[in-house]
Amino acid sequence: MLAILAKILSFIQEIGLSYKLEPIDNTTFLPGLRLSQGIIIIDNAKLLYPGDILHEAGHLATMPPEIRETMSDNLENNDLNRGGELMALAWSYAASVHLNLDPGVVFHPNGYKGSSENLINIFTNGGDIGVPMLQWTGMTYDVRTAKELDAKPFPHMICWLRKN
Repeated sequence: MLAILAKILSFIQEIGLSYKLEPIDNTTFLPGLRLSQGIIIIDNAKLLYPGDILHEAGHLATMPPEIRETMSDNLENNDLNRGGELMALAWSYAASVHLNLDPGVVFHPNGYKGSSENLINIFTNGGDIGVPMLQWTGMTYDVRTAKELDAKPFPHMICWLRKN
């Protein structure tokens, strides 16, 4: 677990996201994790699944910079964040591929309302949940567009942080 955690934290820092390792006193949606003004707060003593860090990073990475910097705690249930959930799913899968991690690290059995195995099957078989939105933001290409441009398709990412 420590090697996976180190790999994930290094990646997050490399792409320009911030994190802090510090105790979290309150109950959080994901054990040992919370967002604070666009920073991922990680309590190592309470963190159960390092892949959850990639999912939270996906939420931050796929939002416009001015929103990313304000994201804290539980995200509001609105259209932006519901779309962001789909983008975070795809982004975190792409990150797991980029880092050579088993997708089960992100989509672990105790998350995703019992749909972890289904999500792994969808993404590993070329499914594109969230990919159209990532493409719209300029972060990746779907298969058709990549073929037209002679570029690499999702799960390859053009960039890891949304710029607009």
